[in-house]
Amino acid sequence: MKERRIVVTGLGVIAPNGIGKDAFWHALKEGQSGIKRVKRFDTSQFKSKLAGEIDNFSPAVFLGHKGLRDLERTSRLLCSAAKLAIEDAGLSINHDNTDDIGVCTGTTLSSLWNFAQFDKETIQEGPLFTNVALFPGTVMNAASSQVSIRFNIQGFNTTISNGYSSSIDALKYAIDFIKLRRIKAVLVGGVESLSLVNYSGFYRLGFFAGINGEEVSCPFDKRRNGIILGEGAAVVIIEDEEYARSRNARIYAEVNGIGNCFEAYKMGKYHPGANGLKESIKEALRTSGIGPSDIDYISASANSVREQDRLETMAIKGVFGKYAYNIPVSSIKSMIGETFSAGGLFQISASIGSMYKGFIPPTINYEMTDEDCDLDYVANKSRLTRINNVLINNYGPGGSNAAFILSKGH
Repeated sequence: MKERRIVVTGLGVIAPNGIGKDAFWHALKEGQSGIKRVKRFDTSQFKSKLAGEIDNFSPAVFLGHKGLRDLERTSRLLCSAAKLAIEDAGLSINHDNTDDIGVCTGTTLSSLWNFAQFDKETIQEGPLFTNVALFPGTVMNAASSQVSIRFNIQGFNTTISNGYSSSIDALKYAIDFIKLRRIKAVLVGGVESLSLVNYSGFYRLGFFAGINGEEVSCPFDKRRNGIILGEGAAVVIIEDEEYARSRNARIYAEVNGIGNCFEAYKMGKYHPGANGLKESIKEALRTSGIGPSDIDYISASANSVREQDRLETMAIKGVFGKYAYNIPVSSIKSMIGETFSAGGLFQISASIGSMYKGFIPPTINYEMTDEDCDLDYVANKSRLTRINNVLINNYGPGGSNAAFILSKGH
């Protein structure tokens, strides 16, 4: 059986530095950051005050007012991004094709705030007086399910919760469904929302920039001392190429090689050899059928954590050898923060812009070189160039690793 080619036909982005693909791409090209002082909750008790917060988001613009009361913030973000992606792809969902379309979402932290609020009311008011409207949002698959409900998508609906690699793992799940001929198109999403609960959790773990240094997201820079948390949603529509061409869809890019690896090392710790990331990159290259010299740009998972950025640099050099020094590498997390499960989809969205608009996003806030991070990090200013193949890395402490190769559409 001939393997199906899979293409990207639609894109929706709600990011800290831009709502909509064009605003997002423009911000990346200009090196504009969406990191700012938190407004959604009081940060006076923290040393850290910043986040990649979306503060100009009005879901009614995208979804209308009907039914908004039933959607918590995460669902509002994801449904809005899905609406943008569906419109961008020119995809009409109706009774005839609803069973041919699926939804797969990567998210991990989204339900924490709703769960905390429900738990708080249960304890304070008693279980018989708790606001029942809070309960649906406590489950992990709430946001993904709301996308299917709102847009009448009945093919399948799945939520992947693997931490940092969630949205690339969700993409792989969707790819497998299409290749098995069980579905023709999938909305692949990544979403996380900012709340006092997840902000407090990362802060107490000591992960934040500003606790032991300058509060800045500066991947690969010697000053790096922790993450700045971000939020948002991104959705891409991937389709069987034949299905896309049958409806004359615009093709942004081709879904190419993908690899993932769980290291089974230690929870919350980095493997000192970055073996999982190396294996993921190797598998992505192998399944793509292209060589290391064909990679034009690497979209890094680097998030301004000292160990993470050093290990990713080491992994890239371990796989690409001397050629690693010829490949531009940059991290958009310098501009949007660490969006956790949504990170991979934001990187894919950015990489589509790189191919479509012919530029590499910069790593902003890059000032001090680190001898352990000695590659070409496209410092501070975007670079105009033609991009055909992008390697996207996703990983973090805890064992999950993923790599994906996106190739320019023909």
